[in-house]
Amino acid sequence: MVGTADAEERERLVATSRTTDGRDSARPSPSRLRAVHEMFIAGQVDATYLNSNSVRPVVAQSWQRSLAGGVDPDLDGARAATAVTAIERLRETHPLAPALPVIRRLLVDDAADSGVVVAVSAADGTLLWVEGDPNACRKAEAMNFVPGADWSERSAGTNAPGTALALDRELQIHGSEHFSRVVQPWSCTAAPVHDPTTGALLGAIDLTGGTQVATSQTLALVRATAVAVENHLALLRVAGIAAEPAARKPHLVVLGSDRPRWVTTDTYGHLQATHLTGRHADILVLLSRRPEGLSADHLAVLLDDKDLDVVTVRAEMSRLRKVIGAENLGSRPYRLLVSITSDIGEVFDALDGGDVQSALARYPGPLLTQSVSPAIARLRTQLSATLRGAVLAENAQGRPDLLRRWLELPEGRDDRDGWQALRDSAGLNAVARARAGGHLAGLDFELG
Repeated sequence: MVGTADAEERERLVATSRTTDGRDSARPSPSRLRAVHEMFIAGQVDATYLNSNSVRPVVAQSWQRSLAGGVDPDLDGARAATAVTAIERLRETHPLAPALPVIRRLLVDDAADSGVVVAVSAADGTLLWVEGDPNACRKAEAMNFVPGADWSERSAGTNAPGTALALDRELQIHGSEHFSRVVQPWSCTAAPVHDPTTGALLGAIDLTGGTQVATSQTLALVRATAVAVENHLALLRVAGIAAEPAARKPHLVVLGSDRPRWVTTDTYGHLQATHLTGRHADILVLLSRRPEGLSADHLAVLLDDKDLDVVTVRAEMSRLRKVIGAENLGSRPYRLLVSITSDIGEVFDALDGGDVQSALARYPGPLLTQSVSPAIARLRTQLSATLRGAVLAENAQGRPDLLRRWLELPEGRDDRDGWQALRDSAGLNAVARARAGGHLAGLDFELG
């Protein structure tokens, strides 16, 4: 196996990566690249070796990020990013949805019998649409290259759409340049797409297939399609019919250390965030989890089971109407009059769908840590405990990367049982195992 290559083999690979006049070759042969990849994964070569031009710098740097981020090169492919209902909601509201006919006209229509898959991803790497040659699409399913899967570089390692998003630039990944072994039979070309007004990254367009998709002509085609999409979105906006995903639902942000926010979209598709007081955030979370509504008495008990009276609740609801709009908030009982999304809802949806990786990716930290509401405290504990339990269960099934991400969160740093489980995980490389053991020793020292 290449993983046991000795120093002579490494020297041979270095030597054969040079041309006869002493210059580095632009790209090593597929077999040599696979050998270099295997040695890098096994820890037998370092960044200096990769930078010797045996591996393109953009690929070498991506391999290093992938390895440092805990991506497992032996995974069967990217993990599901969202539950089915969540991906449908994301498609409906995504800014690239109005440009899908353009992408289909320029790329998908000609891919029907070409062995090529066309994918459109969101800015976080979630695949939104995967279309093209039916046979190629079926083969791509084997590595989970399907709508809802997370193909960000941090999840799937080096790949064209994920790395294009990570670097915010167009690029091609050839066969064995992929970090994950299951993806190495494929090549891909991707280009990012930006909001024509703000320049914000919206997502990426990708062509995946055989060696035919890793040519300069393909790169030019994907680049031109990205430009056409941006121009199309700009024209829609000028015509006043822009962002049809436009009327996206209000979104509630209540997880992590940032201030809670109520996020809406104006008629031009621009996001507008309104910061919320702690009490207003509490109320919106409770109403979002109780679509049937809550009476003033019940809400008072949920917010504070001792000192809050109905008069105070009514005053707070009056203020909240002014913040989010009277059209969004009903009374008798108090309830939301519009369907909204929320970060806490997305995490629960992902957990309900068995998609632990997506739930973890959408969880920056606990729910409203400053809240004194007993109902919020209960919900905070429920969410944290459920996610932790799911991560530990995945670790027992051979997914230490998820446990490692959990332990990097503030509430996971002192999780002694979690760190012990990580240290004892099967398939963990020596460096990661040593780091987990060191952290565990530090916790034991601190706790006496």
